[in-house]
Amino acid sequence: MIHLTAQTPILIATEPADFRMGIDGLAALCRSRLTHEPRGGILFVFINRNKTMIHTQQTAKRNSE
Repeated sequence: MIHLTAQTPILIATEPADFRMGIDGLAALCRSRLTHEPRGGILFVFINRNKTMIHTQQTAKRNSE
């Protein structure tokens, strides 16, 4: 379940993503194209090439050590 609040940042990719790359590949896209750490509590939204599906990815924030 995705926990959203008014303070939850949401980043939407404007270019299609290849969903076949899986969670690790989409996390790499978060780092490279969107320049944000995927474990930062941000909700990332991706679309496929045909614009018929969306994929959301959110990981809880890491605790500071």
